[in-house]
Parts: sequence; C-alpha cells; structure tokens
Amino acid sequence: MLKNLFSGHLSTLKYVLRWSLITIPVSVATGSMVALFLWLLNWAIHYRFAHTWLLYLLPVAGVAIHFLYKMYGASAERGNNLVIDEIHEPGAGVPKRMAPLILITTVITHLFGGSAGREGTAVQIGGSIANLFAGWFKLNNADKQVILTTGIAAGFGAVFGTPLTGAVFALEVLTIGRIRYNSLLPCLIAGMFGDLTVSAWGLHHTQYHIDVVATSQQIYGHNIHLNLLLLFKVLVAAVCFGLVAYLFSFTVHQVKIIAIKGIKKSWLIPVCGGVIIIALTLLLGKPDYLSLGVDAEYPGAVTIVSAFHQGGAEAFSWLWKLVYTCITLGTGFKGGEVTPLFYIGATLGNTLASVLDAPVSLFAALGFIAVFAGATNTPLACTIMGIELFGSEHALLFAVACFVAYYFSGPSGIYSAQQQRGSKIGANS
Repeated sequence: MLKNLFSGHLSTLKYVLRWSLITIPVSVATGSMVALFLWLLNWAIHYRFAHTWLLYLLPVAGVAIHFLYKMYGASAERGNNLVIDEIHEPGAGVPKRMAPLILITTVITHLFGGSAGREGTAVQIGGSIANLFAGWFKLNNADKQVILTTGIAAGFGAVFGTPLTGAVFALEVLTIGRIRYNSLLPCLIAGMFGDLTVSAWGLHHTQYHIDVVATSQQIYGHNIHLNLLLLFKVLVAAVCFGLVAYLFSFTVHQVKIIAIKGIKKSWLIPVCGGVIIIALTLLLGKPDYLSLGVDAEYPGAVTIVSAFHQGGAEAFSWLWKLVYTCITLGTGFKGGEVTPLFYIGATLGNTLASVLDAPVSLFAALGFIAVFAGATNTPLACTIMGIELFGSEHALLFAVACFVAYYFSGPSGIYSAQQQRGSKIGANS
C-alpha cells in the first residue's frame, strides 16, 4: 500500500515537473509577445488621439488587412475558432504566421479607429506560439491539446493581468457545460507566468474600483449578510446583461453573413465597414465608441473607466459600442470582442444603476463581467475575473450576475467552434 502511494506521488511529481518545463517557456514567449502587442496598441491608440484624421483612412486600412490575410493568412483568418478547433481535434495545426499577422492587423485596426478588443489577438498569439513549441517538443496529439489550451491561458492571463481567470477561461471556453480538468495545472502555470512576464516588461493594467456598498440588512432584528432588495436588482440587471450578450453574438454573426452575401467583391466589405464607422462618428459628433474604449480621447469622453462613476455614460452608450464593434469585426477588421464587451457591460450597468436606483460602480463592475460571461459562455471564469479585478467582497453578486447572464444569453456565443454538451439548463449529453 505504501509502495503504491509512493509510486502515485512520484508520478504526480514527474507530471508537474514535465508540464512546468513545457509550459513555462511557452508562457514566457507568449507573455513577451503580448507585452509587445500591448505597447504597440497603446502607441497606436494615442497616436490616433493626436491625429484624428487617421479615422478617414479606416476603409484603406481595411483593404490592407484584407489583402494581408488573403496573401499570408491561409487558415489563420479563422482566428480563435481555429485554435479551439485544433484543441478539440488536432489536425493541420495553428500557423506560425498567425501570431505576427494578428498582432500587426489588430494594431492597424486600432490605429485607424476600428472598434475592437485585444483578447482575440492574445489568444491567437498564445495558440500560435504553443503550436510552435508542440512541434519542437514533438508532442503527441493528447499533449498537443493540452499545450494549445495553455497557450490560451497564457495569452488571456497576460493581456488582462488575470492569471487565474486565464487558466479557467482556457478550460471553460472549449465546451459549454464541460471542463477538462486534465489541463488545469498546466493552464494555471501558463496564466501565472504569462502575467508575470508582462509585468516583468514593465507594463501595467488599468485599475478599476468599486465604491463601498452596504450589502447587509436587518430583518426582524436579525442581521442578514445579503441585502435582498439589492440582490433582486442584481437579478434584474443580470437578465438584461444576458440578453445584451445574446444581441451582441447574434448581431456580429449577422453582419458577417449580410456582408458576404450582399457585397460580391470581398475587398469592398471592409471598405463599407470603414465608411459606416466614419459616418456614425460624424453623425454622433464624437469619437467615444472608436477603438478600445479604455483611455479617454478628451475630457468627459465615455470610457470603461468613466462608467464606474455617476454620469459617466449616456443611456445608450452600450448600444452604440455594440453597433460599432459588430460592424468593425463583422466586416473583416481584426482584434478581440472581450474589451468591447467590457465597455458594453460597464456602460449598460451604469445605465441600469440609474434606472434601478442601485450603486453605479457595483453595477458597472457586474455588467463588465456578466456581458462577457454571457457572450463567451464562461460564467465561472468571469466570476473569478470579478474577484481578481474588483476584490472578493462582492463575490456572491459576481457569481449571481455571471451565471444568470449565462443562462439568458442564448444557446451559443461569439465562438462558433465552441462545442456544447446538451442545453444550458438540461443534463449533459
């Protein structure tokens, strides 16, 4: 019995050492490239702030992106879905050119004002680098699935500064209703070292803050640690977050379908998308919904950060950002969906807080994570993200918002390659 116990612990130790030696180089390489990406992205956004005329070249930038992928992209244009498919069923692999190609084209998108994010870029960088190392290490298909999953964890953890979220997101995003625990330890290592590498390069992530909120109440002389009226308001808001997540997923897919069917010349699709973005910006008279939406182009601009304050968003800021992002991504520009989802959720939370007479910063934070949870079908990862970004004080409300939004966000999400085991409320198949 002792011999078997010792043998089991020895096997575990070998497993930990082996995957540490495999995962750490992948994570450091991914974190370094993500750090370069974040630096270039910050430069591109602020350069456009100083040269606003660049927006009028967005259609030209779209054509450049189109032909870059046409000449060099091959299967890489499938982006995150290619990485997810390769994890489900290893085949041709993830192209080495995916990492530099998505980095360059995402920076181009933001330099000229396209409304996109950065998570997709980080995930594709991680997947491409992980696939490269899988070849160098001569891994079999089962191990290749694990290392590709760690690439997602490293990229996500590095780009947002949320290592635990990165690990859980990489496991949860693959299949709705199922988590593969065999990759948990390598993903945790990847998330940590991806994030540490970005920090080592001297890059810092945006800090968000929730004001002090009274969450307890007295009922018949007894102190209840959860304010039931506040919980009810969170439930109502969470349903709205889930429905908006569904609206985003549906709209971005429909824009792609309509563009492909309605515009015969494929290079004209990004031209039309760019022209619409320019026209909308001129119509609204402000550039608030362009690019990432984290930094303010001018004092008083609506951003993710401003949404955490009273009056920091307009009633339909969330809808305009949704429209801008769906047009940008649906017509061929590159980037991720997640940061725009943060913007949509935070500004929607700001609006709902005013309607429900609820704490603004808390509801902005709930929207921030819950719309993301609904659109990606990753409620557990998003609950953890809430804790990593905002602290553990409101962990229960984070969970309620994320899981309710998940259930109300429809049967699918923004990733078409995401598999599903039964319905969200039924038994797994």
